[in-house]
Amino acid sequence: MAKKTLSGEEMRQQNVAEAVSKTELFFQNNSRLIYTCVGIILGLALVIFLYTRFYLIPKRAEAKAEMVRAEQWFQGGEYELALAGDDNFMGFEEILSKYGAKAGKSVYMYAGLSYLHTGEYEQAVKTLKKYNGKDNILLARAESAVGDAYVNLGETAKAVKWYLKAAKTSDNELSAGYLVKAGTAAEAAGDKASALKYYTRAKEEHPEAFQYQGVLQGTDIDKYISRIGE
Repeated sequence: MAKKTLSGEEMRQQNVAEAVSKTELFFQNNSRLIYTCVGIILGLALVIFLYTRFYLIPKRAEAKAEMVRAEQWFQGGEYELALAGDDNFMGFEEILSKYGAKAGKSVYMYAGLSYLHTGEYEQAVKTLKKYNGKDNILLARAESAVGDAYVNLGETAKAVKWYLKAAKTSDNELSAGYLVKAGTAAEAAGDKASALKYYTRAKEEHPEAFQYQGVLQGTDIDKYISRIGE
């Protein structure tokens, strides 16, 4: 008897039926393992939900509430109080110790700048480097502050590196100020060639920064450039 030749549609239906049969067989043979995996996944999802809902969110709210007074001290220039706090309110140091990043990324910025203002430069570097906010203007400010701390530590090469990093991060007219800082640090270290390069970049790439209402209004960048040749 001749073997019947299946049409294209019949072949497709046969393939589908075989695939369904294999899938059913797989589930029959592995049902316990599958249900166990599904249970583990659902259990983990429940743990994550409960942790977030009943621990993480309340802790974040608590940390942000504690930040209010410390921020006020910071804004008022009372940097030591902002760091240490008093008998009634926490300072940034205790907030970081108790809550860490739950207080928000800005706590590293506030604490780092406070350390910078109080002359604790190594701690300023350590803390500011932990700030990784998504706002490029604030991130560039933190990077520039790291450079300021390194200048005060006498590590001008590292300072230049961080000023240039800030200029790249900012990528607007604020970059001119960071380039000028890089030039000043390089010039202080005796690297006049690099200083000239950074001053020139500031002038050519961000001329608006030196004009009326610019961020460096009144700064005569040409004097910075010309004194290199003196």
